Amino acid sequence: MDGMSGPYVIRGSVTLPESELTWRFSRSSGPGGQHVNTTDSQVEVRFDLARTEALPEVWKRRALQRLAGRLVDGGVVAVRACEHRSQWRNREAAVVRLAALLAEATAPPPKPRRPTRVPRGVNERRLREKKRRAETKRGRSARDWT
Repeated sequence: MDGMSGPYVIRGSVTLPESELTWRFSRSSGPGGQHVNTTDSQVEVRFDLARTEALPEVWKRRALQRLAGRLVDGGVVAVRACEHRSQWRNREAAVVRLAALLAEATAPPPKPRRPTRVPRGVNERRLREKKRRAETKRGRSARDWT
């Protein structure tokens, strides 16, 4: 892929290998005049996540699990871009989107939340304020006004 501004970093020193990307081009929909009828500007980039050697095994398992609903043909991730009128810009957009998707899918799971107790002072202040508000409202009742 000459002219493209790769390599596309997934995370750390792991990059998206251009040799493992499969490109498909088609005509974009929408307005664009006569030019749109002759140019294949829509881009679809496919990356075989199940068979790649570029990702560490742990990342690959994590990504396959998280992207299970998006995978086609037994482990292939497909990303489409058609927002630009130029095929080159759509190629850039598609591969950047694919790298971002893989970065998010391979990210380590968040640390589990450590449950904490509510401090006693906070609870006591809340109850004291609640009683004070109740007294204020009880003092507004109209039954004592005769």
